[in-house]
Amino acid sequence: MRNIDTIRSVFDAHDGMMRTGDLSREKIYYADIQWLIREGYIEKVRTGYYQWVKNADPSELSTIVRLFPDGILCMDTALRHYGYSDRTPAEWHLAVSKDSNKTRFHIDYPFVKPYFVEPDLLELGLTSCEIDGVSARIVDKERAICDCLRYRNKMDRETFNKAIQSYIADPEKSIPNLMAYAKPLRVAKPVRDLIGVWL
Repeated sequence: MRNIDTIRSVFDAHDGMMRTGDLSREKIYYADIQWLIREGYIEKVRTGYYQWVKNADPSELSTIVRLFPDGILCMDTALRHYGYSDRTPAEWHLAVSKDSNKTRFHIDYPFVKPYFVEPDLLELGLTSCEIDGVSARIVDKERAICDCLRYRNKMDRETFNKAIQSYIADPEKSIPNLMAYAKPLRVAKPVRDLIGVWL
């Protein structure tokens, strides 16, 4: 096996994450991988994917973006980003197509919570953001609120109430967008009942 600096440079060339096939092409084989894991240089993030960790603090979000380039930050993660929640979620909430392979999300790290969405609704309200220097896809404020209304029976009541009240108080909210999303997402009535009365 080559020296650690050389191996690290190989991982750096792959943005810190490599698949088993990439490692084999670089002549880094199973025994080498096991040694690197034991010594704490790399970690397995999911079957066939390894991330360089020694003397580094990789961003969880950068790992999420590489593992799930089709994922869109949503629900509690989006609420936190927009300041509609004071709680830092224990998991990254991701909207993905309901046709996605569900086993992809069975990973040890980082913790993810997928929401399987109809493909024609997936990118409704799609925008982008930067968190800790990492660019990611995220739902906009109005889509986040519509999603809260869609999943309100599964949400923590305090988180739900805080999100709705924060949105109502947000001077940058877009009621036209909220109403435009509400119909295809089938939350037009809750939008009128819970938000319309405050406008």
